[in-house]
Amino acid sequence: MKKGDFIACGIVCFVAAALAVAFMLLKSNGKTVVVKENNRVTAEYPLNKDKKVALAHNVFVIESGKVRMCEADCKNQICVKTGSISKRGECIVCLPNRVIIEIK
Repeated sequence: MKKGDFIACGIVCFVAAALAVAFMLLKSNGKTVVVKENNRVTAEYPLNKDKKVALAHNVFVIESGKVRMCEADCKNQICVKTGSISKRGECIVCLPNRVIIEIK
């Protein structure tokens, strides 16, 4: 590789990093929690009201403007390990139970 190739790679990496940071900073807080089971919307809840919701195989909690999956009967528990979400477009997915919790 020549010197110009390193400079071009550096510029591309810098622009990509700047765009990633800009997108993360521009994401706004969501207002609604949308629950989908078997690819169908089954419920919507406001993100600003604390609530604990039990589904057939999962339990999630809305508190302090964030939502998190606190219980699931699936084997891998990835949805529980995801943690809290609050930004528009973020989601928690429990694939074995076919549950999606999305912020809108």
